[in-house]
Amino acid sequence: MLDGVITLWFILLVPSVIFVLLDGLLRTPISWIQVLAWTLVTAYTGPIGLFMYMLSCRSPGPGMHDAYTKSTWKQGLNSEMHCLAGDATGVIISAVVVSGFGLANGFDLLIEYVSAFICGLFIFQALMMLPMYGNRYLLAVRKTIFVETVSMNFVMIGMFPAMLLLGHHVEGSMSPTSLRFWFIMDMATIAGGVLAYPVNVWFVSKHLKHGCMTLPGKDKAAPHIGHRSPEQSAMHHEHEGMNHEHMDHEHMDHGMKGHEHMDHEHMDHGMKGHEHMDHEHMDHGKMDMGGSGMAMGGLPLAQSASIVVGTFICLFIVLWIVSRFVPITF
Repeated sequence: MLDGVITLWFILLVPSVIFVLLDGLLRTPISWIQVLAWTLVTAYTGPIGLFMYMLSCRSPGPGMHDAYTKSTWKQGLNSEMHCLAGDATGVIISAVVVSGFGLANGFDLLIEYVSAFICGLFIFQALMMLPMYGNRYLLAVRKTIFVETVSMNFVMIGMFPAMLLLGHHVEGSMSPTSLRFWFIMDMATIAGGVLAYPVNVWFVSKHLKHGCMTLPGKDKAAPHIGHRSPEQSAMHHEHEGMNHEHMDHEHMDHGMKGHEHMDHEHMDHGMKGHEHMDHEHMDHGKMDMGGSGMAMGGLPLAQSASIVVGTFICLFIVLWIVSRFVPITF
C-alpha cells in the first residue's frame, strides 16, 4: 500500500518539476534564483508545490504578473520559497552524506541544521536580496541573517519531527537508495513549509522580507509595487541629485549664469534635504520618497534577539517532545 502511494507521488512529482522549471524560465518574469527556488521546492513537494506556484507566482498573462502577485499572502508564500528551498536542500544533502557514517541521530540533526543554515542564508536568501542592497553580497548576508534564522527554525520545527517520526516507523527509509527515504524527506519539507508560512507572511507585512518580484523590462510592472532597501533608496536619491546637478550646469553653460548663485543654493538645500531623508529611510525603513516602492524595514535589536531566542526555545521543546517517542542520542 505505502509503496503504491510513493510510486504515485513520484509519478506526479516529475512532470510538476518540469512544468515549473520551464514555465519559470520561459514564461513567468522572475529571477533565476526564484526559478531555482520554486523548482527545488516543487521537487520536494510535488504536485502541492506546483499548485502553490500556479496560485501565487505564475503570471496569468503579459503585463499582469505584478498585479497578480501583489497580495500579501502571495508575497508571503513566494518569500518562504527562498528559505524553504535552501533549508530543505541543505538538510537533504547532509542527510544523504551522513547516512553513510552511521552517526547517532542527534549528530545527524546538528549537521543537517548547520547545512540548512549555510545553504539557506548564503545561497538563497542573500542572492535573492542582492539587488535590494546594491549588489553588495556581504551586506545582503548581514541584512538577512535575522529573517533566515527565524524562518529556518520554523521550517526545522516541522521537518525534524517528521523526519524522526516517519523514519522511525517506516521500515527501510534510512537509506538514500530507497524511494521511501526521499518520500519522507518530501513529507518533512511539506510539514516545514506549512509551519514556516505564517512567519513569512508577517515578515512581508512588516517589510522585513520581499516576496515575488517581477524582472525589470520583462513585464509591464505596476507602479509602487515591491520593496527597496534603505541603502538602495539612498543610492537612488544620490543618482537623482547628480542628474540635477548635471542639468543645472548645462543650463548655466547656455546663458543662465545669472542664476548660478541661486542654483547652487537650491542644489545645496536639495542635496541636504535628500541626504536627511535618506538617513531617515535607513534608520526607520519608511516609504521611499522617490515614489518607486516601499523600503525594507527593520526591528529593534532587542526585539529581534528575543524573537530568535524564542524560536530556538520552540525548536528545543518540540524536539524534546519528539524524543519521548523517538530517542535522540549523541
